[in-house]
Amino acid sequence: MRAFFAILLTAAALAACTPENSSDVSEAVGNCARKLYSPYNPKDMKQCVAVCIGCERGVMTTCSTACTLQGAQ
Repeated sequence: MRAFFAILLTAAALAACTPENSSDVSEAVGNCARKLYSPYNPKDMKQCVAVCIGCERGVMTTCSTACTLQGAQ
């Protein structure tokens, strides 16, 4: 019975850790991207890195890696 409660408490704690406002963040980044590039193309490496640095406060290394992983060329 104790094991059941331990699992239940662990599951509840993990569920509390999920971000609830992730859509607000992605919406703000989308708005920022549209201000920088009116026809924003996330598959364009130059645009993707610029938006990452300017809107998400990233650095060149992590932004270029993230853009490459997202399929930008």
